Amino acid sequence: MVNYITRRVLIGVLTMLFLITATFFLMRIIPGSPFINDDESVAAQKQFEQLEAKYGLDRPLAEQYGIYMKGLLRGDLGDSLIKKGKSVVDIIATTAPVTMRLGLTAFVFSMVVGIGLGIVAALSKKRIVNNFVMLLSTIGVSVPNFLLAVFLMLVFGVTLNLFPTVGLKTPLHYVLPTIAVSLHPIAMISRLTRTSMMEVMRQDYMILAKSKGTSKWGVILKHGLRNALLPVVTYAGPLIASLLTGSFVVETLFSIP
Repeated sequence: MVNYITRRVLIGVLTMLFLITATFFLMRIIPGSPFINDDESVAAQKQFEQLEAKYGLDRPLAEQYGIYMKGLLRGDLGDSLIKKGKSVVDIIATTAPVTMRLGLTAFVFSMVVGIGLGIVAALSKKRIVNNFVMLLSTIGVSVPNFLLAVFLMLVFGVTLNLFPTVGLKTPLHYVLPTIAVSLHPIAMISRLTRTSMMEVMRQDYMILAKSKGTSKWGVILKHGLRNALLPVVTYAGPLIASLLTGSFVVETLFSIP
């Protein structure tokens, strides 16, 4: 176990190092500069050179990489090129908690609704229930979250005026962006749960549990759901990472800081 954990940690560190290095050099390979230099006058050229010297962009690429890595090890990501006078770390510390709150809310909502729909679809013998869950899953997989966000804003925010559409000040502010971010995960989780639950319910140990007189919901929750959630738990890891990092467009649409 120790060797396995050590190996996985080392692989994770090497992967992060590769991604950091690749991102650094790809950003440097892209033509152009973060500073606009359309003015060819001597004064403008001198100001341009001063800006590049201030941020170390006039130094050799290998030296820039070394400075970046040293700063990264100290937790220093440098100063922002867009928001003057603010460091990247300060910007992340201010804005990341907002994204994390929305992401965690969407994660919990996705898990609860997705698992619930999957169980209902697996156990229900009514075709209309299965068709509804499959329709919702298809829509969730097919419709981009930014398009769903615009639709929710227009219908429930502007037309019906039921929910606010700007910021995250109150619990009501979380409703629309959470639904917009969560629909795709709900679709995936409900399909995983439905398929896994239907397979589990046909297993011999489920039949044995029923024959022992265990109640229907006791069999479902104690024996069925525990085993049926294994694929969902596997999906939950990448899901929470994607929700914490991939809601940028939705946050922009709802003017979330």
